[in-house]
Amino acid sequence: MSEVPTRRRSGGRSGRIAARQAPPAADERPVRPGMAGGRFAPLTEPEMQQVFDTALNLLEQVGMGSPIAEFVEAVTGAGGWVDSAGRLRYPRPTVERAIETAAAEWVWHGFDDDRSIEVGGNRVHFGTAGAAVLMHDCVTNTFRESTALDVYDCARLVDTLDHIHFFVRTVVARDQTDARDLDLVTAYAAMSGSAKPIGTSWFDRDHVRESVEMFDMALGGPGEFRKRPFVAANNTFVVPPLRFAEESAGCMVAQVESGMPVNLLSAGQAGATSPAALAGTLAQALAECLAGLTGVNLLRPGHPCVMGMWPFVSDLRTGAMSGGSGEEGILNAAAAQILNWIGLPSGVAAGMSDSKVPDNQAGYEKGLNVALAGHAGANLVYESAGMLASLLSCSFEALVIDNDMLGGINRTIRGIEVDEETLSAELIAEVVAGPGHFLGSEQTLALMEKDYVYPVVGDRDTPDNWLDAGAKDALQSAHEHAKAVLASYHPEHVPAEVDAQIRAAFGLDLPLRSSR
Repeated sequence: MSEVPTRRRSGGRSGRIAARQAPPAADERPVRPGMAGGRFAPLTEPEMQQVFDTALNLLEQVGMGSPIAEFVEAVTGAGGWVDSAGRLRYPRPTVERAIETAAAEWVWHGFDDDRSIEVGGNRVHFGTAGAAVLMHDCVTNTFRESTALDVYDCARLVDTLDHIHFFVRTVVARDQTDARDLDLVTAYAAMSGSAKPIGTSWFDRDHVRESVEMFDMALGGPGEFRKRPFVAANNTFVVPPLRFAEESAGCMVAQVESGMPVNLLSAGQAGATSPAALAGTLAQALAECLAGLTGVNLLRPGHPCVMGMWPFVSDLRTGAMSGGSGEEGILNAAAAQILNWIGLPSGVAAGMSDSKVPDNQAGYEKGLNVALAGHAGANLVYESAGMLASLLSCSFEALVIDNDMLGGINRTIRGIEVDEETLSAELIAEVVAGPGHFLGSEQTLALMEKDYVYPVVGDRDTPDNWLDAGAKDALQSAHEHAKAVLASYHPEHVPAEVDAQIRAAFGLDLPLRSSR
């Protein structure tokens, strides 16, 4: 009989501890992909209408230069025309019909479908992107050229970071000198490294088609990618102001034909390739993205797209990019607000710190910009983690630190639920009359993991305990975390035999670390 209470005390306490330490079910976590944003509204509705009207006027009165044949045929067949300067003009009704037929919401699948995300509405997701040419080495505080292995390593590190919801290629594989090799190896490395929704870009439409064959093989056979497209194209189809990038536009046609979702990217730089006036930059970016959306929806109505308004900012004293500025933050928030108001999936770039290292400057620039974008309701916040030096560099440690930041920002987007239970009036009365604190209350224990987000590397200890533990700053802790993950975590969502078949079929020679 004496054994029963002993087991009850031990099992009960250890059981409660284990329950608190175990992660809650996905639908009970304090933050999840797709928390509802949109409470921050930097523009009034009349101001959004003005930006929208200006964008449509630009497309009708100025048009887009260097149009490819497929877009000319589609737009002129819908009432548009090519003027004497060779510019493709878009009548307002043609663009408005494209908006009506465009997909307002769609699923960006993960390779593992339980990691898929729903794009559209006011749902907010954070992820990576970029074309950095350097990796920061925090041990030596120097930079080196990025490689295909870095694409893979960034992908598999992101695969373990809960608050980064999708992975788009972060760096350029500079060890791949041939355009085909670069496109296919990058797509392969991203696919192999993460089972989350992924994305990359291509130089040539034939490379798009080959990559889709690779994705089909990974999923089990011809046509499987079209059923579950887990890769979205980042397509910078515009050379601002208001001119198509012909090769990228050609890739867009191949992406639409293959069923691949497309992020329609306009990345003008205020004061350089778009107006210094922020409202003008918004109007130009919206016009350029609407030109792409119109072309896509005339080719295939309802094809999944993201309106990638990525208005960048210049430091007007020097002309240098200023990705971490307050101007960048308000532009991104306004872009998300306008797109959500129109009813189109929104994507912005926020988190592009100008700092060269993961320091205080990087922290405040990223926190400001990402928080504003999230609270404005951006469906996809690209470049929200890992990027430094105005997108010239990426850092494993920054990915880890920024993951903590994104968890905190996502918690602020969730907000505060106010009802009779959460107001806790009865509990307050009980505590006042009883123990005088809430530490052991059932509510406190129940909400520890459901309402509160905890950092992976952020330190919350006392100064004395921090000193006793080695006095590590966030960068040191993140370095150790990233090093441990990259030494031990080798995703195997693509079966080994399929991986070998893909390598052989496409002539891929990439030294991925693997536990196989």
